[in-house]
Amino acid sequence: MYSPTTRLLTILELLQAHHRMSGSQIAQRLEVEVRTVRRYIVMLQDMGIPVEAERGPEGAYYLRRGYKLPPLMFSDGEAVALTLGLLMMRAFQLPVEVAAVEGALAKTERVMPEKLLDQVRGLQAAITFSVSSPPAQLQPKFVSLLSTAVQQSKRVFLRYLTFGGDESSRAFDPYGIVYHEGYWYTAGYCHLRNDLRTFRIDRIRVLDLLDQSFTRPTDFDALQYVLNTLATMPGTYAIEIVLHGTMDQVSQVLSPMAGMLEQTADGIIWRREVHELSWVAHLILQFDFPVTIRQPIELQDTMQQLAEKALNMTRR
Repeated sequence: MYSPTTRLLTILELLQAHHRMSGSQIAQRLEVEVRTVRRYIVMLQDMGIPVEAERGPEGAYYLRRGYKLPPLMFSDGEAVALTLGLLMMRAFQLPVEVAAVEGALAKTERVMPEKLLDQVRGLQAAITFSVSSPPAQLQPKFVSLLSTAVQQSKRVFLRYLTFGGDESSRAFDPYGIVYHEGYWYTAGYCHLRNDLRTFRIDRIRVLDLLDQSFTRPTDFDALQYVLNTLATMPGTYAIEIVLHGTMDQVSQVLSPMAGMLEQTADGIIWRREVHELSWVAHLILQFDFPVTIRQPIELQDTMQQLAEKALNMTRR
């Protein structure tokens, strides 16, 4: 939930930047209903801010001429960089409140000279981001709170929901935050398991900052630890495939989180556990070198089914 103060300030910034905006336009920018916008407009008027309203189908809200907010000072390059960054944050649905993004956009536009403002609005009108929705939604405040805990080396209390639906509570020392393929993770020391652990932030149900401090290991690499965790997670099937290619060839088609690779006399053995085999089969078909599937037998069956499907497609 966005705070009323944040929404009030954002509406004020939007009106300052755009001069005239309809209630539906403001509601769309803040992802609220039009009647909510009307309520906030009344609150601004009660605070003595001269917000005027034009009634009718073409009606709009605007600030009385002569009312100015204290300006923020950015260089031209800073203003363009901020605008593009904010547009990307909005398009990729990063864990930032919509009201905060719109308010920051409005502030940067308000302080720009006319020529730069035309350039920035031209960028907004011309650029389209081809992105899909993130696979998991999370509370923006959790990312912010964890960032504070990492920066200040403060322990947190969290209640976590596992993939299987089990919920547990623990004290946790967050060493870092990682964004990977649409998901946000935090890695650190778990006091319930007395070991290093990785948690998906969207599965955290409760998060509180504690008074206790911790010492972060100086050589800890959060990104590498998360990738290694993802590559070695237990799954329904344990795959073992011999890749008859060079390590350079293999590294071009398998990411660091794809699993464990072992160089042997027979070839490079790829091992990992997965819950689903279809993506593994499709990945293997993209390899430019021979492979031998040792296990599981279900993966061989999946490959056979794909081969038969392809042959059926080519028959007249």
